[in-house]
Amino acid sequence: MFHRLNKVVSIIFSLALIIALVLLDQFTKIAAIKHLMNQDDYILIPGVLQLHYLENTGAAFSILEGKQIIFAIITPILLIALLYILIRMPQNKKYTALNYIIVFIIAGAIGNYIDRITNNYVVDFIYFSLINFPVFNVADCYVTVSVILLFILIIFYYKDEDLEEIKQRLKIKK
Repeated sequence: MFHRLNKVVSIIFSLALIIALVLLDQFTKIAAIKHLMNQDDYILIPGVLQLHYLENTGAAFSILEGKQIIFAIITPILLIALLYILIRMPQNKKYTALNYIIVFIIAGAIGNYIDRITNNYVVDFIYFSLINFPVFNVADCYVTVSVILLFILIIFYYKDEDLEEIKQRLKIKK
């Protein structure tokens, strides 16, 4: 009984965090539209970091530019899979970081999906001019940092038996 209640509380907390993260992403995009669209770039650190409004019709680095139908199909499938994983994850301290990673990936996917559905493009506005890095947004940060942390966890933290436990919980066959 206590374990089940703990799981329900964890899922409710995760969903609340996803909503908060999506709202933060959408707030920053609304601010970018209001203050950056049709304006000169806003220099935060000269030669390093600036705010630059961009409408991206592709994925990261403008991959699949203009292929909105692909995103409209793939994103909900990905979200359903991630929500399933989040719900089925073992409920102990060892997997807390993994749960947060999944929450941030879900929030990032939803944030950009909202843009794609409502605008047919994603609002990007953060530009590292020092290395001429592609313009990105807060949702992109959620996904990118989470995927990097996921790789680090898998390589350096989780052992084979931990990954096996996750597979069993998710009912994935070898």
